[in-house]
Amino acid sequence: MEDVLLTQLTHYKAGAQRLVTALGLLAVLSGCSWFGEEDELGVGADSGEQQIYFEAQRYLDNESFDMAIRTLQLLESRYPFGRYAEQAQLELIYAHYGAYEYEAAIEAADRFIRLHPQHPNVDYAFYMKGLSSYDLEGDFLSSFVPTDDTKRDIGHIKEAFAEFAQLLARYPDSAYAPDARARMVHMRNMIARHEIHVANYYFRRGAYLAALNRGRWVVEHMQQTPSVADGLAIMAQAYILLGMNELAVDSIDVLRANYPKHPSLNANGEFESVYDLDGLNRSWINTLSFGLFDPPEPPQFNYRPKS
Repeated sequence: MEDVLLTQLTHYKAGAQRLVTALGLLAVLSGCSWFGEEDELGVGADSGEQQIYFEAQRYLDNESFDMAIRTLQLLESRYPFGRYAEQAQLELIYAHYGAYEYEAAIEAADRFIRLHPQHPNVDYAFYMKGLSSYDLEGDFLSSFVPTDDTKRDIGHIKEAFAEFAQLLARYPDSAYAPDARARMVHMRNMIARHEIHVANYYFRRGAYLAALNRGRWVVEHMQQTPSVADGLAIMAQAYILLGMNELAVDSIDVLRANYPKHPSLNANGEFESVYDLDGLNRSWINTLSFGLFDPPEPPQFNYRPKS
């Protein structure tokens, strides 16, 4: 019996020694990985807060954003309440943005606003949220191939507009306010143009009331944008197709008075379209073929007034 207990005890000690050895090896390997990463970042275990911060600045200056992100995160983990902690959190927003990590930039900005709502530079966080939201759905190919972003989903544009609006409401004298205002003008134009594209789609689908509502929304809510001209033309066209000629005439009068060069108006200021006040305009081929050939195209509006 004693021999059996002795044998079991011996096996237990051997197993325990192997476990200790394995844990020790794991700790050594983890330490090597940790210090190896620090060496890669240009900082060591004994690096001070200021040294790590300056190293992060060097990476930012060289636009090595991935290295800057890792260094700034290391700085915050080591010195969460240090003298550079808040500044590092701000610069982490910029580093994520520079690395095209827009969602991470928004999260970092939200975190900074939540932790430091009274910080003197919190307006920068709001500004970067707007920039990041605007670029959130950016297409890499659009940098090389011209595309019309207003024909795609513009939810991120509306979010960016809201972020800039919040910046201006809270900090109207911010150093970033002029740029935010200029961007908001551009985004309002994009939002209005998107509504015109949607109205054109509704015309193609035969949903004339839906098209009317989109055009009217642009006219009522997007004043000072170039798309108001198309909004009026869409209202006139939709009213004609809905059999509301008196309202169509009113819309045409407003269009003529404000945008006499709109392509839907002829030299005499009369509304011309595939379906105008005189009815459906069919080509002679369509007429002779009893509608089999050259069918009329749905009305479409895409006026871009010259600035």
